[in-house]
Amino acid sequence: MRKVALMLIMLLGFTSLIPEAYADSGTERIEKIEQFVEEQMGVSQIPGISVVIVEKGKTVYQNGFGYADVQNKVPVTSSTLFELASTSKAFTGLAILKLEEKGLLKRTDDVRKYIPWLKLQYKGEVQTITINQLLHHTSGIASNTIVDIPKTDEENALELTVRSLLEKPLNREPGSSFQYATINYDVLGLVIENATKQPYEVYMKELLEDIGMKDSYVGRHHVESGELATGYKRGFKRVQEYTPPAYRGNIPAGYIISSTNDISKWLNLQLGATQSDEINNRLIQESHIPDQSVNPFDLNTYYASGWSIMEEDEKRYIFHAGENPTFSSFLILQPEEQVGMAILSNMNSSFTTAIGQGVMDLWEGNEVNLNHTDSYQQIDNIVTLLSIFVCCVGVLFSYLFLKTLWKVAKKQRAWIRLKGKKIVLIVIHTLFVGALLTALMVAPATLLEMTWDFIKVWGPTSITVLYYSVLATAIVYYLFVLVRILTRKETIR
Repeated sequence: MRKVALMLIMLLGFTSLIPEAYADSGTERIEKIEQFVEEQMGVSQIPGISVVIVEKGKTVYQNGFGYADVQNKVPVTSSTLFELASTSKAFTGLAILKLEEKGLLKRTDDVRKYIPWLKLQYKGEVQTITINQLLHHTSGIASNTIVDIPKTDEENALELTVRSLLEKPLNREPGSSFQYATINYDVLGLVIENATKQPYEVYMKELLEDIGMKDSYVGRHHVESGELATGYKRGFKRVQEYTPPAYRGNIPAGYIISSTNDISKWLNLQLGATQSDEINNRLIQESHIPDQSVNPFDLNTYYASGWSIMEEDEKRYIFHAGENPTFSSFLILQPEEQVGMAILSNMNSSFTTAIGQGVMDLWEGNEVNLNHTDSYQQIDNIVTLLSIFVCCVGVLFSYLFLKTLWKVAKKQRAWIRLKGKKIVLIVIHTLFVGALLTALMVAPATLLEMTWDFIKVWGPTSITVLYYSVLATAIVYYLFVLVRILTRKETIR
C-alpha cells in the first residue's frame, strides 16, 4: 500500500507540473517573439507593427509595437488600422468564388463575358482570358502594368485602371506560365462590379461584415475611424512620413484596410475554426487549391486564389505578403496545426515578411537567425551617398559659375564674338548636356520599365532628391561652361 500511495503522490505531483511546464514554454516563446520583433524593428526602422497569432480558434497572442504616428507618439494597438496591400487579394479571390457559388459567374468564363471591351492581344491576336487565369496570375498580363495604374480617387477609378491594359499587349500566352501582376485582381474587381450590378466597394463591405470584420474598410476614403496609422517610407537613412497619391482603382488588389482585431477573425475563418453565414468551409478550402498546371513560381510553391501554397517537410503553408508605398503586411497559415499569424506595418519594407516568418518559426518552436536585407534600405543607402556627391559637385559648379559672372561684372572677363571653334564647342557642349538630360529622363523606362513618377511614389525619397540634384547640377554645369566659352580673360594694361 505504501508503494502504491507513493506512486500516486509522484504521479499527481508530475501531473500538476504539466500545465506549468506548458505555461513556461508559452511564456518563453512569447518573450522570444517580442525580443525578436523589437530587435528587427531597430534594424529595419519600421515605425509601427501589429502582430496576432491564432491557434485552434483562439487568439493566443496579440501585441502592438512602436508607433502608429511617430510625431504624436501614438502607439500601435490591436485596433490600429493598416492598409493590407496585396494580402487584400485573398478577399477579392474569395468574393469571386462566392459569386460562382451563387451562379453569377463561372471561373472558366472568358472575362469578356463581364467586360466586353477588354480585348487584350498577344502577338497581334485577341486572346481568351479566363477568370481562373486572372485569379492565378497566368493571364499573360505583365508585372510592369502596375506602373500605369492611374492616380485618381474618382468613382470610375476601377474601370480606368482596367482600361489602362488596352494600351499594353500581353507578354505571354494566357495560361502558359505564372507572372505576378497586381492588376489581375483589379480586373476581377470590375468583374465583381458587373456581375453583382453594384460597386465593388459596396459588395466587399457586405462580405467583410458577414465575416465579422465590421471595423475594416474597402479603401482608405471610406475610413471613418481615427485609428488609421500614418504611413512612412525611407529617405536619407531615416523614416519619413509620406502620403502617396490615391489609387482607388487598385483597391481590389491592395487597399483593404484592417486591424489585427479583425484579421484574427479572417485567420480563423481561413483555418476553418469559424464559419460565417455566407462563407462556408468548403468555399475557403477551394480558395486554397493552387494552380499546378504551370511551373511553381518558387520552390514547391504555387498560386491559388489570392494565396501562395507551399508544401515543405510534409507541412502545408498558406501565405501571402503585401507591399504598398507606405504599408506592408504578411499573413501565414499552417492548417494541420490550426495556427495562423498576421503582421501589419506602416512602412513599405520586406522586413515585414521576414519578421512575420520569424515569428511563425518561433511559435512553432524553431530557432531563428535572421540576416535579412531590404532592397529599399540598400537603395536608399547608395542613393543617399550619390545625392551628397552630386550636391557637392553642384555647389562647386555653382560657385565657379557665380565667380565667372562676378569677373564679367568686374570687367575681368569680356564677352567675345561667336565664330569658328567657339560655335563648335557650344554645339558639342549642348549635345553632351542634352544627351545627359535625355538619358536621365528615359533611364527608368529603358532600364527598369518604370517611370520617374512611379519611382517617386514607391521608392525612397532620396531618389527624388538625387533626380533633381542631377538635373540642377547639369544645368548649372551647362551655364558655367557656356559663359566660359563666350567670355575671355581681360588683359590688364
